[in-house]
Amino acid sequence: LMGTDGTARGAIHVTAAPKGVLLRIEATGLIPGWHGVHFHEKGVCGPPKFTDAGAHVHAATPVVHGLLNANANDAGDLPNFFVGQDGSATAELYSTLVTLNGTDGHPGLLDSDGSALVIHANPDDDRTQPIGGAGDRVACAVIH
Repeated sequence: LMGTDGTARGAIHVTAAPKGVLLRIEATGLIPGWHGVHFHEKGVCGPPKFTDAGAHVHAATPVVHGLLNANANDAGDLPNFFVGQDGSATAELYSTLVTLNGTDGHPGLLDSDGSALVIHANPDDDRTQPIGGAGDRVACAVIH
């Protein structure tokens, strides 16, 4: 996990699970509070803005974002996680919207161009298009 200045901000671990993936985030040096986090479509994390990670992983277009949106099809959506006052966070999240290798009709995180996990500056409201108001990309990890 890398910050916008290119320094290490922790690590992520993505594990294949029945019908999805289990994601563990161990982060440091982040701004305290709630943060949106999403799987992004390309396995590249070039600071300072991480725009080369592309858009969210998705299986259909047009992409409709939001875990609370009845029409959502954005497979990169994940729940928010909380960073403590010391700037650190440990979280474990489960997603049934993706798989590691694209099985069961879900997008694969380990496809030909890989994928990334991006942490955003603000929490995701789980409704607003296109990214739930989550704001700037503040940390990124290549999934390989």
